[in-house]
Amino acid sequence: QVQLVESGGGLVQTGGSLRLSCATSGVTISRNAMGWFRQAPGKEREFVAAIRWSGWSTDYTDSVKGRFTISTSSPKNSLYLQMTNLKPEDTAVYFCAARKVDSTSRRQAAYDYWGLGTQVTVSS
Repeated sequence: QVQLVESGGGLVQTGGSLRLSCATSGVTISRNAMGWFRQAPGKEREFVAAIRWSGWSTDYTDSVKGRFTISTSSPKNSLYLQMTNLKPEDTAVYFCAARKVDSTSRRQAAYDYWGLGTQVTVSS
């Protein structure tokens, strides 16, 4: 059974930093592309970042480029999202997701497994 559990969310001031973690079980992240998505209040869930294990290929939505960094730890079978210079518009529930294949995608439908999310709130 595949499980993804996010942690690390919280309340931070504008300009602050947070590191989100996604602990995985039942899936070997060295064989799967993984991603982060977020959903702000009243908005649809959107793509944030993705990583392909082989070649360490990454992809980011334009609004987070230069501020967020996605990474993985194979020994820990975990996914991370380091977020810096946070802005109020980054406020959302953040979800990690995994694919069954090692190919990144920005489409939600391309991901097979999802966590329940962790809340990130950035105060102005």
